[in-house]
Amino acid sequence: MGLRFRKSVTLLPGVKLNIGTKSVGVSLGGKFAGVSLNTRTGASVRASLPGTGLSYTQKVGGGKKKKSGSKSKLDEIKEKLSNSDELDEKDKNKLLVEEYENHIEAIRQVHVECEEAVDWKRIGKSKEPYAKGEVGPKEQEAQKALDECKPGFLGLFGNKEEKKALEKALEAARLEDKQTYELWEANKYYADKVLEGDIDAYYDVITDNNPFEDLLEFGSGFEFGTDDPSSMEIEFQVKSEDVVPQKSRSLTKTGKVSEKALTKTALYDMTQDYVCSCAIRLAREIFALLPVVTVIVHAEDGVLNTATGRMKTETILSVKFEREGFEDINFDKIDASDFVKSFEHNMSFKKTAGFEPVERLS
Repeated sequence: MGLRFRKSVTLLPGVKLNIGTKSVGVSLGGKFAGVSLNTRTGASVRASLPGTGLSYTQKVGGGKKKKSGSKSKLDEIKEKLSNSDELDEKDKNKLLVEEYENHIEAIRQVHVECEEAVDWKRIGKSKEPYAKGEVGPKEQEAQKALDECKPGFLGLFGNKEEKKALEKALEAARLEDKQTYELWEANKYYADKVLEGDIDAYYDVITDNNPFEDLLEFGSGFEFGTDDPSSMEIEFQVKSEDVVPQKSRSLTKTGKVSEKALTKTALYDMTQDYVCSCAIRLAREIFALLPVVTVIVHAEDGVLNTATGRMKTETILSVKFEREGFEDINFDKIDASDFVKSFEHNMSFKKTAGFEPVERLS
């Protein structure tokens, strides 16, 4: 399989140019809404309306984001630190150490979190919620309740407020039915495309579901590409200097924060854990979202060129994950680097020198 990455270039905030092997597209929009214009698939709309339960971006594959609406322990600590004016020095120092410890745990355990697997076959076979063009079930119930509102003794309707409430409920029910049908229609469309092996649909599913949002918060970057619907290649920009701390942080007996430079061995070990953990997470998410059997991850990071004394971006890990190797695995208990080594891979790592450049698998 040739390596043909779909390049995503940010033109303006919220506007991206997506260059693929068979198409060029433009994505516009942000967190809750957007439009994708593509030379192959035409225009598609994604939308998420907070508080309504309607979401094309989250439910396009029938999955549900685990992190939606919830905060991690690290997020909670950062929020408390942002209001540090309300804390005394010892409490603030304690939070700073907790922040460091939770950050270390987070970068070593990136692979533990994963979206629920999407059953595209089930979605593709799902029946429409009601016949298109007919009155939906919610509207029928609301109309029946309104029809049964009987006249009262003091007027045509004994409770005008009740009638108004029922009329509003009818409007809401009609909208809910419409949204339910449109959501089913979108799900069915994507399921059919994915099961056909439509690579553009693969790309849309990845971008719409955005399973790597927390990794982007670390500063990491990704590019996805394939010319074979049974596999996916991912280029992962590690940016370890931005993610892996250079110093440890602890509390002294007097409650002050003590910072010490990490030993090279500790720094390199932590970096290896992060790189391998991210590689596993990337593969897990793709296996959950798409019916591919192989995911190849290439991790890139800055490596010191001893001839020039400058850092140069090189491939430091290339690993070919197979779906069957992810079955019946307790990801809470694995060692990330050991797990990576159980698959075909290229990785040159020394505890006292860190990563060295390697050739990419194909």
